[in-house]
This record gives sequence, structure tokens and C-alpha cells, in this order.
Amino acid sequence: MPSFSHSWLPFLYLYGFGGFFFLAGLILIQRSKALSIKRKKQQKWRRVLVFGFFYFMLIHTILIIAAIYW
Repeated sequence: MPSFSHSWLPFLYLYGFGGFFFLAGLILIQRSKALSIKRKKQQKWRRVLVFGFFYFMLIHTILIIAAIYW
């Protein structure tokens, strides 16, 4: 069985620090008016970006669990 530092620690680093920079990037984009929340089309793309982040995080979680316990 792999240790915590070989399985979950890289996951936490990737989605912890990566999520922080992703969120900071979204805030920067919104403050610079490059992405307007008032427009429906741009709201859709913001949701797509956030959904994509959590989608890949979920897939990565499932694959780590599968590799460790099956």
C-alpha cells in the first residue's frame, strides 16, 4: 500500500496550490473586466472553467482511490 506522501500529498499540493492560483486568476480576470459576469455567454464560460477544475479533481480522486484500494 502506497504511503500518504506518495499518493495523497501530491494530490493536495496539485489541487491546493493549483486551486489557489486558479482562483486568483479568476479574480484577476474578473477585476480587469476581461470576463464580465453581466453577460450570459461569459457567465457560461466562467461556469465551464470552474466545472472543469472540479471535474478533473474528481477524476483524479477516483483514479487514486482505484489505484490504492483495488
